[in-house]
Amino acid sequence: MDVLVFGATGYLGSHVTRCLASAGMRVSGVSRSAAGDAKVEAAGGVPLRGDLSDPAPLIEAAAEHDAVVYAAQLDMQDEFDFLSALTGCLAGGNKSLVFTSGTGILSQRTDGEWSEDTFTEYDHFVPSKYIGFRCVTENLVMAAGWTGGSRAMVVRPSMIWGNGGCGHIARFYKDAWDHGEVGYLSRGLNLYSHVHVEDLAELFRLALERGVGGALYHAVAGEENNRSIAHAVAADAGVPVRSLAFDEAVERWGKFYTLIGMGVCSRSRAPRSRTELGWLPRHVDLMDDIGHPNYGKPGA
Repeated sequence: MDVLVFGATGYLGSHVTRCLASAGMRVSGVSRSAAGDAKVEAAGGVPLRGDLSDPAPLIEAAAEHDAVVYAAQLDMQDEFDFLSALTGCLAGGNKSLVFTSGTGILSQRTDGEWSEDTFTEYDHFVPSKYIGFRCVTENLVMAAGWTGGSRAMVVRPSMIWGNGGCGHIARFYKDAWDHGEVGYLSRGLNLYSHVHVEDLAELFRLALERGVGGALYHAVAGEENNRSIAHAVAADAGVPVRSLAFDEAVERWGKFYTLIGMGVCSRSRAPRSRTELGWLPRHVDLMDDIGHPNYGKPGA
């Protein structure tokens, strides 16, 4: 299988490239520079120069592959526009497409409180007011799979961690290095379900090999609340930890991250991924990533 990976030089995309190449697939990864080329090659892929700001040549290249994985990051409107063109190009060609979304779209604002609500691939939810537009792109991709024009699917990961690459954990460490303490919002009982990046990459492989057109697959292996993460990071960094009121949190982290990163609860489950694809994550404890050298103090 010839696979083109968009976002191949990034955290998730590089792991997907490595996983697919290790499984014997021929993988090309989109790159914008010589440094990006080296990342793609290190993961076992072949660099394909291009930039999503000039999508036409990349869409033409996608049509020459058996399958496409979209693991890039664009503004939501640009993302929708690109996927609209991509699904149109792949239609009727017996091609496979996996679009990477995220469980942030089903997050609920709780300002640091826990919510009992948890969602499978089949459950109705009210989309997040901040990033709910991604549901439109999800529906676009799944519709392309339903019509039979292509085997298009959506993978909706929870918070991704592993190998020192979790942005949320990094934000707690940044607190430690910048402020000499680690903060969390209110009681810090809110949480994101999570998945290790290598297990997630394996889900992409399974989706390409066994997935059903029009399907939505969650990627979830466990969950951890913000207060527990903050305490673990503070202990590793050797600094105190404390709760922040909302106004103080906004002053420190900005309103958007206070609301989206520190103030929501996003709990999910993945029964379809497990039963339909046979996906079984091996890494289930996010705390294993605490202390990774990538989170070390800058300049230390």
